[in-house]
Amino acid sequence: MAALLDRARSVFRRKPRDDGFDDVDDDRRPVSPVVGPNGIVTGRPEGRRRPHSPQRNQPRPQTSEQNQQERPNTPQRRPRPQTGDGQQPPLARTPATQSGHLEIALHNDTNSSTVYAYITGQAIDRGNALFLLSADAETPYYPASPPSTGTRLTQNISIDLGRPGNTVYARIPRLAGGRIWFSPGLVEPSVFNEADPNHNVDFGFAEFTFNNAQVFANISYVDFVGLPVAMTLEDTNRTSQHVSGMPANGLETVAQGLRSQTAKDGRRWSSLIVNGKDGRLLRVLSPNSGILLNPSWFQTYWTDYVNNVYNRYMTQRLIIDTQAAFGNATGRVDMSRNFNFGAGGSFPRPSAADIFTCSTGPFATGNNAERNTIIPRLAAAFNRSTLLISNNQPDGVGPRDYYRNPTTNHYARVVHNANLDGKGYAFPYDDVTPDGGVPQEGAVFSFSPALLTVSVGGRNAHVG
Repeated sequence: MAALLDRARSVFRRKPRDDGFDDVDDDRRPVSPVVGPNGIVTGRPEGRRRPHSPQRNQPRPQTSEQNQQERPNTPQRRPRPQTGDGQQPPLARTPATQSGHLEIALHNDTNSSTVYAYITGQAIDRGNALFLLSADAETPYYPASPPSTGTRLTQNISIDLGRPGNTVYARIPRLAGGRIWFSPGLVEPSVFNEADPNHNVDFGFAEFTFNNAQVFANISYVDFVGLPVAMTLEDTNRTSQHVSGMPANGLETVAQGLRSQTAKDGRRWSSLIVNGKDGRLLRVLSPNSGILLNPSWFQTYWTDYVNNVYNRYMTQRLIIDTQAAFGNATGRVDMSRNFNFGAGGSFPRPSAADIFTCSTGPFATGNNAERNTIIPRLAAAFNRSTLLISNNQPDGVGPRDYYRNPTTNHYARVVHNANLDGKGYAFPYDDVTPDGGVPQEGAVFSFSPALLTVSVGGRNAHVG
């Protein structure tokens, strides 16, 4: 099972960039459109996205680009259930990876009848063209790149989820960098730009990749906590995987947890809470989003912990299982006071921003493949504050050891505690898992997927 998960992660690996694009395998992912009321593209600055851990020593599934000549013919369309008619499509006998189309059940688990879903991504079988799903939940829409902010879309892409408890069934082609957005009326407002007219709107999302090898999907809190999202993936053998997400009051639970932490240590945790103009709780930013807006936040937060770590490993060895062909990488702090892993490279002391973002300073990836396998595991150990507990990372620690130090990523701690099953990406390398350990990232995957169900609202959130 662990080997399959590692293989699945490798297909959905991302690495952060600063040019407004998110990389998904082939470095050609376009910026997702930002669509406001009435289908107006509003634009936003891109935040940092989750960079997946490099895969372990597993064979990488072929991508759709490698198999363009082997693509199956598009199956004939069948009548689709209308919103609210209660019909569920029969479970597919042919895996979506073979048919080229994935069924997605979009479930309204809120108490509102005004909830919309939006599905975006890049169409693998159309040269990674920007993809939006039309409001009928079936017709693909491939808009040209908008010439300017405020450009109106020519097609309605707001999928009405109907009354509370209703489910709408959607169908999508193979997509990379996919997202399913939920909101009471628009998609992807900017959490970073208070001038965005959609800034005061609730929203949430799930991430996925669907190619000819598998479906890989997850919930994410790497940027912020918003509307509760849960998911279930069922395969053609009727085996299912479920990620519970947060209950309906999960956002308030996270906010209260951060208020309590600020009361204990006086740090900026409560400043991550974002209220609307009416005082209503809108979302909670992650620390890496918070410092993007306010670079002075948390500047000295990690200083003492980092110093203690580097002092410890001046006389002791740190062993990092790269979980790849490189095996164990052994490092010590050398005379230049850098962490030296030999062929795996040298790591100067990280700043708070380096630790929270997992992508800058010593954690910036490059051309050294071994170093790139050390980075996720070292960055995760800092966020979870486990480097003073064990000299073996990540295998010498487990979830019960995470976040125990008073200096830790308390946002991640509080977010995991607020999820019913404790799972969900709370920082960029939250998918680092000890061999045989319990994954923390809240992902589902299958090589023979039949139906992906994604719920929004958390009213009936459950474990199992």
